[in-house]
Amino acid sequence: MEIAYYPGCSLQASSELYDIQSRMVFRRLGLELKEIEDWNCCGATSASKTDDFLAIALPARNLGIADASGLAELVIPCSSCYSRMLVSQKKLLDDPGLKNKINAELTKKVEGKIKISSILEVLVSKAISGEIAEKLIKKLEGLKPVCYYGCLLTRFPCDVKVPDNVENPQGMEIVCKVMGAQPLDWSYKTDCCGASAAINDTDTSLLLMSGILKDALAREANCFITTCPMCQLNLDAYQDRVGEKYGIQKRLPVYFITELLGIAMGLSPNEMLLNRHFIDSVGLLMELKLI
Repeated sequence: MEIAYYPGCSLQASSELYDIQSRMVFRRLGLELKEIEDWNCCGATSASKTDDFLAIALPARNLGIADASGLAELVIPCSSCYSRMLVSQKKLLDDPGLKNKINAELTKKVEGKIKISSILEVLVSKAISGEIAEKLIKKLEGLKPVCYYGCLLTRFPCDVKVPDNVENPQGMEIVCKVMGAQPLDWSYKTDCCGASAAINDTDTSLLLMSGILKDALAREANCFITTCPMCQLNLDAYQDRVGEKYGIQKRLPVYFITELLGIAMGLSPNEMLLNRHFIDSVGLLMELKLI
């Protein structure tokens, strides 16, 4: 079965491994990710900070391409891309004048018919249906993650339908439990990691990440799991700096949910590109005899 796929800019650059893993894992689940043609940057957080029209128009072009694909659903791994596309679709639905103005400049018009799903939304449906369990080769026993959703996956600047609890989402926990992991309850699952402010306001971002890391360690977690490429990159790449600045000795690997699904499905660490992390992500899996 084919499903439309928007990887977004991060999955073509710093989080390329996430793109590769997503394609492999979805293929194992009988879903072929069909990348929409000639897609463009959705504007992420930058466009919305500078120009309200651009923040709607950039993702709108992608929505027009997705609508023209003939597929019923568009899956988006990146939380920021998912948010921008969903918000754009809702704004255009609510404002026919704006929709007509943008469509006048587009070769492929926005129709608003395609369902926009986060990668987690699709995986949760496969977990509930039992399809993930059918594909597992091993259970991830001994893995005690905290599921980190970040601030964009369940919070939106307009009224859109959110497929999970906004304050205490449970989608990742559902998938983790099917894999045999033991996700822990904690207080920072939807807190901000600083996102792109890690570049222009590093001190604030390090402070935010210190709270996230401290609470995860206080719960005796042995790893993070996330679906957001920015969250994964920040917690992975800046964790040493956070530890040094705030006197935190222990480090935790930061896994994409696709990595752990791949391992549970029998894919190798090399296939999943686990060596591309800043914080060692292989040692824990070896210690738990999962690889």
